[in-house]
Amino acid sequence: MKSKASLTPSRRPTRPAGGLRLRPLLYQALLLAAVGLVAWYLVANTLANLQARNISTGFGFLKDEAGFAIGESMLPYTPTDSYGRALWIGVLNTLRVAALGIIASTVLGVLLGIARLSRNWLVSGTVGAYIETMRNIPLLLHLFFWYALITESMPGPRQALNPLPGVFLSNRGLAVPWFEGSGAQLPAWAALAALAACIVFLLCSERGRALRMRRPLVAWTPAFLLLALSLAAWFSVNGSPQWQTPQLKGFNFQGGATLSPEFAALLIGLVLYTSAFVAEVVRSGIQAIGRGQRDAARALGLAPGQVLRLIVLPQALRVIVPPMTSQYLNLTKNSSLAVAIGYPDIVSIANTTLNQTGQAIEGVLIIMAAYLTVSLTISVLMNWYNRRIALVER
Repeated sequence: MKSKASLTPSRRPTRPAGGLRLRPLLYQALLLAAVGLVAWYLVANTLANLQARNISTGFGFLKDEAGFAIGESMLPYTPTDSYGRALWIGVLNTLRVAALGIIASTVLGVLLGIARLSRNWLVSGTVGAYIETMRNIPLLLHLFFWYALITESMPGPRQALNPLPGVFLSNRGLAVPWFEGSGAQLPAWAALAALAACIVFLLCSERGRALRMRRPLVAWTPAFLLLALSLAAWFSVNGSPQWQTPQLKGFNFQGGATLSPEFAALLIGLVLYTSAFVAEVVRSGIQAIGRGQRDAARALGLAPGQVLRLIVLPQALRVIVPPMTSQYLNLTKNSSLAVAIGYPDIVSIANTTLNQTGQAIEGVLIIMAAYLTVSLTISVLMNWYNRRIALVER
């Protein structure tokens, strides 16, 4: 018979649970303290160096007169305006090229991605060569190439090409008829943005597609209402803008609206470069859908276009959207290369501002804040859309 001592299980000394819980907190506190000390050292050292050089700090300079001109502006601007308004013009110019670049690169990239999967070897091979060429040439070289091509190959204003009545193409840019007054531009962009948002909702979201199929007239009503409200705001601000055709006066065209060579080169370079990456994202998303889905759709009698539009692409969006977000962010941040060809974006105007005022740290902080805000906004919108189209397990 076994003794009681042998039946009693042996007990090992255990460590107190409180020590295990406090150790991670201690490590985090030490790490936070180290980061705080480094930040304090950098800030104190910077302020001491600025004070030794008699350089003032702060953002009070934003109220001072800028004293320099801006070639392109969506809002009225003169050199007598403040630095703050000049920087705001730069933000709007960045948003304009980023918004148009995202739309154009998405459309072109989707078409290229679909064509890349074509059974026609000539189409597939040509698109493949385009994608590999565009992706492996640095974006800065794209911008230099298109800027040189536009400014060097196009004729001067007096010999400008006239493909359509009132439209002139020269090395000074593309001049088209437009409403008189620069104040009419912002409401026009607002109207286009509102219309584009409605179209994207109706074409991409599941609720919009269902509403469009059941009641198409009701589905498109908000788009027309937003467009009408934007136009009403336009005319209320500008009165009755007059339609103005560009006229050659002196060495350039006056009147209408002009698409500058800098803006055109930046937009073309961004779109062609980013569309190659978007095409690969779309191709991989389509190939992620099983072949059985296509076979079942064809067995139901659907045409190839209907299979792609109704079956494949809606399911491929769940794979496409996350990497597409990265491409949109890259395009927005790559627009900062506009300074290399003279387009007045936020980086170019901030550089001019800090060169005149000496407020280098504040200028860099403004640039960082602008791009951070835009990038986070794009991420929030794309993540929201990704959650809307994600599969929900029950």
